[in-house]
Amino acid sequence: MIRVLLAEDQGMVREALATLLGLEDDIEVVAQVARGDEIVPAAREHGVDVALLDIEMPGMTGIDAAAQLRKELPGVKVVIVTTFGRPGYLRRAMENGTDAFLVKDAPAAQLADAVRAVLRGEKVIDPTLAAAALSEGADPLTARERDVLRAVAGGSVNAEIATALHLSEGTVRNYLSTAIQKTGARNRSEAVRIAREKGWL
Repeated sequence: MIRVLLAEDQGMVREALATLLGLEDDIEVVAQVARGDEIVPAAREHGVDVALLDIEMPGMTGIDAAAQLRKELPGVKVVIVTTFGRPGYLRRAMENGTDAFLVKDAPAAQLADAVRAVLRGEKVIDPTLAAAALSEGADPLTARERDVLRAVAGGSVNAEIATALHLSEGTVRNYLSTAIQKTGARNRSEAVRIAREKGWL
């Protein structure tokens, strides 16, 4: 029996996925969580084989949780199942050790097949997303530029960003200017929007 952890912050979606997977003879959902920071503790407690993760969750993103799982519980296979089929998300997920990446509108049978496939050591990636990620190119933003844009998205002004990230205001302005240039945006708000749409944040 394949032991599965399901991480999804929307209760109705989580329950629907659990019910669908429960119909499979060889798959058992042994743990469900609604927060990203609950994933690793639950995976450890329940001895899961596969973790099915949403990307956007409170506490920690599914992509960050995938990286933490890879580090702390390397035997657990990771399947990202998301509404947000963004090429940047796919790239980041694969860089963080994800074994499969599917969008939620894929057929239910495909999800069960992906769970079995990753346990055989295979990678499973939505083909449309894979093609888009290849044509999109790599994320041009540095980790610090992403940090600054996330702070902007949270409503912080330069002085607050500088304090939070232990930078000078001039350095924050430089990071913002570079991020705006790299995203082809006209201002900081537009840079945040573009980076989010591409899955870079």
